[in-house]
Amino acid sequence: MIIELANVGIRPKAIELTLSPDEIELDVNGVTLAGDVKFAGETAKIDEKVHVRGSVAANAEIACIRCLEPVSQKFEIEFDDIFVDAADEPSDDELVLEGEDLDQSFVIDGKIDLAEVVREQIFLELPEQLICREDCKGLCPKCGSNRNLIDCRCYEDEIDPRWSALKDLR
Repeated sequence: MIIELANVGIRPKAIELTLSPDEIELDVNGVTLAGDVKFAGETAKIDEKVHVRGSVAANAEIACIRCLEPVSQKFEIEFDDIFVDAADEPSDDELVLEGEDLDQSFVIDGKIDLAEVVREQIFLELPEQLICREDCKGLCPKCGSNRNLIDCRCYEDEIDPRWSALKDLR
């Protein structure tokens, strides 16, 4: 859904939107959306700035960083994004930015892609590292087996033959 800045008024306009996973390209390795993403919110113009605020509800499957097994993650994200038309940007070479100016996004062609806004909110909520459980044993570095599922019987004491000459140095 595209929102045109020129069509946003001072009276809030409600928006409800359901996006399929293929409409939101997360481009994050090990993360897939598990089902539709729902957005409920509104747009309004306040002081010549367009606010898109609301909530995003999504479910994702994220790979555990130790064993790569998928972990279900539910997101309930509240946000308020502020957009300013790039044509209204001051042309001063030296411009002093205030703290609230850093929370604004410039819109080049006067259009906001709501799918991109939702994608960004999900991306910001993704955990840096996710572990399926505290006692996750991870993958065996030798054979690659999931140590949570099987005992691979690989010995960590085994020395890589390329390093065996160093073991005699003392």
